[in-house]
Amino acid sequence: MSASASAPSNPPPTSVLFARGVIARLAYWPALRIAVDQGWGGPESAEKRTWLASVLVDDFEEQDPKPDVDYVEDRLLQVMADEFDAVLEDGSAEAVAKDVVRLWQEVSAGGTALLSEFEERADKLRGKKVQAEEGAGDNSDWEDDSDEDEDGEDDEQAPQLLDHPQRTPKEEPEMDEDGFITVKGKGKSHR
Repeated sequence: MSASASAPSNPPPTSVLFARGVIARLAYWPALRIAVDQGWGGPESAEKRTWLASVLVDDFEEQDPKPDVDYVEDRLLQVMADEFDAVLEDGSAEAVAKDVVRLWQEVSAGGTALLSEFEERADKLRGKKVQAEEGAGDNSDWEDDSDEDEDGEDDEQAPQLLDHPQRTPKEEPEMDEDGFITVKGKGKSHR
């Protein structure tokens, strides 16, 4: 055996650059950041993020023709659902998919500007706590219970109290001269 056959082969430089870019792009994807930060994928959530990056890189290196935006978006949504129990409907997976496909095209052509941009954005967020607000998207079934319109005006009136008929007041208990209260029955046959 020759020395080159037993030594592991180094990946091509474009693969390394593409992998770095995918890792960086996933690192600042808000949905994935929240899922990893909150541990939606269990204690190995961070490893799942890295695994997702390797799956995407493998998809681009092994498939011909190369994956398109729809394929990458479907892959991202599937992994988020399967590994993090998160169903995304915010359109962010499509944006990430477009970035990943653009990154592949640029790195394959010898460019690194997009890679640098992704790494810079990921570095700015490194170590920062994810700020997230629970809410529902515009197309959800969830309804806001507040009484204010979007412009802040209150169109609804306060609910009116119902007017219930007055109950007859209870009789004051009768007390005899010794201080005992006389107990009266509810029936009509008092003796």
